[in-house]
Amino acid sequence: MTMSDLRQIGSHNNREKQAYNSNPDIRLELSKDNIELIPINTTYTKGFKEITKEYEKEHNERMKTERKEKQRTFTEMLNKSRNVVAGELLFTATHKFFDNMTREDIINWANTCMDFVYEDLGYKKEQLLHSVIHLDEETPHLHCVVIPLVKKLDKRTNTERYTISKKQYIKDKIHLSELQDKYHQD
Repeated sequence: MTMSDLRQIGSHNNREKQAYNSNPDIRLELSKDNIELIPINTTYTKGFKEITKEYEKEHNERMKTERKEKQRTFTEMLNKSRNVVAGELLFTATHKFFDNMTREDIINWANTCMDFVYEDLGYKKEQLLHSVIHLDEETPHLHCVVIPLVKKLDKRTNTERYTISKKQYIKDKIHLSELQDKYHQD
C-alpha cells in the first residue's frame, strides 16, 4: 500500500537479496532463468515515478494553493491515502500443470495471463511496471505489477484529475471472485 511496500516487492521480484529466509523454495542459482515479459531497467519506485509523473505534477500544482498544514509531498500523500499504490497480480497453477512444459510453453501460458490483464482487467501497457516469470522456485509463476492510475472527474471542480484507484479494475471481493472464475474458464 505504500512506496516502501512497492520497494520491497521490487526487491523480491528482481531477486536483489542474497538470501530468502522467508521463502526457502527460491534457488538463487536459477534466477538467471527467470523471464521478464515486461522488463524494468530501474527500481520499482523510480519506475512508479515515471508512470505517475503527470499525477505528481498535478499534485504539486495543487499543493501550491493548499494551507501550509495540509501540504504534503507526493510520496507523503500516497503513503497516507490508504490507496493501493500498485497492484501485484500473481498467476500460477499446480506444479503438475507445468510438468513437461518447455520454456516456450511457459512463456505462452504467461502471455495468456497477460492477455487477461489487458482484456479482462482492463489495464493498459503503460500502466504495467514489471512482469516476470519466476522459474527459480518449485512451481513456475508470473508476477505482474500494475499501477492503477486513472483520470477521474472531480465533482467539486468539474475537471479531470489523476488518482490511483484499484477499484477501477477490481471493484470488490465478489468481482475478484468473478474474475478468477472467468480466468479459470478461459
